[in-house]
Amino acid sequence: MTDAPATREHPWPVALLSAKLKDYLDRLGTVWVEGEITQWGVSGGNVYGKLKDLEADATLSFTMWSSVRARLSEQFKQGDHAILLVKPSWWVKGGSLSMQVYDMKHVGLGDLLERLERLRAKLAAEGLFDPRRRKPLPFLPAVVGLVTGRDSDAEQDVLRNARLRWPAVEFRTAYASVQGDRTAPEVVAAIRRLDADPEVEVIIVARGGGDFQNLLGFSDERVVRATAAASTPIVSAIGHEADRPLLDEVADLRASTPTDAAKRVVPDVAEELVRVEQARARLGMRLSAMLAREIDRIGHLRARPALADAGWIVDRRAEELTRWVARGSELVERGIERQSARVGELRGHLRALSPQSTLDRGYAIVQGADGRVLRGPQGAPEGSPLTLTLAEGVLGAVSTGAVVRDGTVGGAE
Repeated sequence: MTDAPATREHPWPVALLSAKLKDYLDRLGTVWVEGEITQWGVSGGNVYGKLKDLEADATLSFTMWSSVRARLSEQFKQGDHAILLVKPSWWVKGGSLSMQVYDMKHVGLGDLLERLERLRAKLAAEGLFDPRRRKPLPFLPAVVGLVTGRDSDAEQDVLRNARLRWPAVEFRTAYASVQGDRTAPEVVAAIRRLDADPEVEVIIVARGGGDFQNLLGFSDERVVRATAAASTPIVSAIGHEADRPLLDEVADLRASTPTDAAKRVVPDVAEELVRVEQARARLGMRLSAMLAREIDRIGHLRARPALADAGWIVDRRAEELTRWVARGSELVERGIERQSARVGELRGHLRALSPQSTLDRGYAIVQGADGRVLRGPQGAPEGSPLTLTLAEGVLGAVSTGAVVRDGTVGGAE
């Protein structure tokens, strides 16, 4: 071992670097780690396995000697959720890192339940479980989205029962892992893909039951939030009646089984046909009853005296018309008489004021040669031709001059 730094001129030997790594890791000591056992192989009594992070994409190899395995009180297998007491071990000769296991135990059910209840309380406080957020399911969806495991019994149950009830229903299936650490991300991706499809009207998330730990993926916070954010109604059909993952709390409808989900999403064509026939029968009966009532009512109306003999209506209107015609004639005659009297009065006034009346009393109108009416002798000097208009004719004359004030008179010839 040396503390001199490695340089290009003085590099460390591989053995030195490997030894330094072993020394550093030995000082780290033992630590407890949690994860899922993804590999469990036994050789010569020793166990060689791998432990994967529950959420991130990270895996560690571990080794457990037979003596340690013999002390364990529990049995383990691939897929178990476990807590391991490990110490990093660097193999100098091979240049590989492994975790030496000194103790191992399953994650207790109580621990899982405690974590689940804390998550439930957190999401409930955010309002994700509020029943008012739930969206109604369409009465008859043309396209149904299905999130389930590939070739699973749950898929067959949903498809078979839905098509028995409504043969024309169409399914869009998005396959995802329904157990293990891949459940949450794959279910979230499937929900988002179907929710983005504009033709999908409702989504069913189905799994065929299982124990509490196998259903933990459907209580994952990512799955719950993706379901709450979806704009398409989602039906949770996870497990059986007693299984209640958090997905059930946020889904728009909880079905007890995949078969129940199929029955809740699509109606039964036979039942709907019966309802249609019943509705048609009720409608026919009500129309017949309404027509019968109206026929009776019209019969009663026609039997009334007013409608039994309709001639009285014409006679009454004829009498009224005769009265109005007589009244109109009388009013017209009175108006003509009043206006005739008024015309006579105006005619008398006009005659009294007309020039002809004046001429009839012996007066004459004298006009000069230019046709103007003379108003004084100065307009007709001696010798001027004059025209005299009388009551019954016209005379020609010649002016002899003006009349003298002392009695001497001039005249016209």
